[in-house]
Amino acid sequence: MNKRLNTVLFILGATVTNLLIMAILAAGGFLLLSVLPFGSSAPGIKSMLMIVVFFGAIVGSFFIYHAIVKAISKRVDMDKYFHPIFRNKNQGGDKE
Repeated sequence: MNKRLNTVLFILGATVTNLLIMAILAAGGFLLLSVLPFGSSAPGIKSMLMIVVFFGAIVGSFFIYHAIVKAISKRVDMDKYFHPIFRNKNQGGDKE
């Protein structure tokens, strides 16, 4: 396999992994909300907490994903196996 194919497969795998992490965090948060007792005196609180759980799952998955990629990049030389996605403007390089 060449670097471009490795890059495409890594991006697809990373996207699926990030979505799975987000789904697990959201499901856990919604499960927690379902078992917490909410009285009928404040019906809007549960809806607001569902929004907070949803956005918390997005933010949490980003930080977990970032930590996983950082740990992988410490062990694996990414430049050796993957094509660079973004190039530094100050850095030269070929225009493919």
